[in-house]
Amino acid sequence: MIASDWYAISHTLGSKPHPWSYGTFTRVLGEYVLEQQVLSLEDAVRKMTSFPAACFGLWDRGLIRPSHVADLVLFDAATVRDTATFAELHRYSEGIAWVMVRGQIVWQEGKDTGVAAGQVLRSGMR
Repeated sequence: MIASDWYAISHTLGSKPHPWSYGTFTRVLGEYVLEQQVLSLEDAVRKMTSFPAACFGLWDRGLIRPSHVADLVLFDAATVRDTATFAELHRYSEGIAWVMVRGQIVWQEGKDTGVAAGQVLRSGMR
């Protein structure tokens, strides 16, 4: 399973997050799928989507199906990569066209759309 508990906070607030806040998943795609080829694209995507959703009992997420929540990312598999470093913490990944959370586009053309569509999730695990 590939997951992260990091989050990105606005650089205008002076936060100093770990670079993984910005690039955990794009690092996997860029480095381990494209460069090192130790994971297939399909396996990496499964390990970041349906596998963690199932492990945490989030039965309406992680797959593209009717009745599932539309949390989607459109990326260019040939160019996706993380760019954040310890010297430059607040750098967005490359190769991401848009991000959709709960059916609403929250990231497009390299910019935050201002839509706050996320919500706190409760695990179905007991």
